[in-house]
Amino acid sequence: MNTFGMTKWEEHVASGEEGGPRVAYVHAAMEYSGVIQGAATGDYLLYYPGEGYDGGATTSPGYDRFEGAVDGRRGTFIVRQEWGFDPKSIRSEFEVVPGSGTGELTGIRGTGTVHGVLGEQTVSYTFDYTL
Repeated sequence: MNTFGMTKWEEHVASGEEGGPRVAYVHAAMEYSGVIQGAATGDYLLYYPGEGYDGGATTSPGYDRFEGAVDGRRGTFIVRQEWGFDPKSIRSEFEVVPGSGTGELTGIRGTGTVHGVLGEQTVSYTFDYTL
């Protein structure tokens, strides 16, 4: 099973205030298991629509830098995330940034998805890649 869990979440409001529409930035750290083994750090820009918003999920962009192994091959690579949030769940679609692989992961290409329930300790992911 492919999962990851947050080990750090540092969120800072950039504009707006609690309860109303606001923008925040986050620096996070995660530990991965499954096809990806290792750690990642990420930076995201979040949009919170405010109380009473009933337009569904919102999206927030970000980048993660992975360090570890993919199916036993060691190195690093960067993915571009597009996170979605609603009151109960999170999801993401991501793509490896072309040319970002190093070490045995040089030339890696791929896409994936993330699905989870807010408040759960781990989140599941898929990752389809080529080297």
